[in-house]
Amino acid sequence: MSRQSNRTTDSKKMNSELFTLTYGALVTQLCKDYENDEEVNKQLDKMGYNIGVRLIEDFLARSSVGRCHDFRETADVIAKVAFKMYLGITPSVTNWSPAGDEFSLILESNPLVDFVELPDNHNSLIYSNLLCGVLRGALEMVQMAVDVRFAQDTLRGDNVTEIRMKFIKRIEENLPAGDE
Repeated sequence: MSRQSNRTTDSKKMNSELFTLTYGALVTQLCKDYENDEEVNKQLDKMGYNIGVRLIEDFLARSSVGRCHDFRETADVIAKVAFKMYLGITPSVTNWSPAGDEFSLILESNPLVDFVELPDNHNSLIYSNLLCGVLRGALEMVQMAVDVRFAQDTLRGDNVTEIRMKFIKRIEENLPAGDE
């Protein structure tokens, strides 16, 4: 019995490492293809957005999470369910703005940056910017416009990785004429 559970654990660790290394190869190729880090950051965000738009359906089907009633509940679901489900980590939700429309996700460890050191000539590269796009794309599909950005990053010498999320507006569903 324990032998089987060890295989499952080893398999998950190998899958995680394979994902991390594959992501690293993707970022490396983008750095070769684009002239500057800002373009690479935009491409990572765009790719993440496209992933998020599709990933939300899988998330809703697998998690059985219902509609969130406010931005605080959304933050908790993102941190405690989504990050755990897809990256195996549970970031903490902190630094709420007084208006309750902005918060931080603090990642003690970011699995995307395992085995990574940024070269000196890429000091404006936001290596994990794909995550911002994923969050933005997924939330847009559930009618929430948000701004997502990295505020701190362990790759830049910060103690933690901090993703800052700001609620912009609720997106109204535009139903085609006759579908009301």
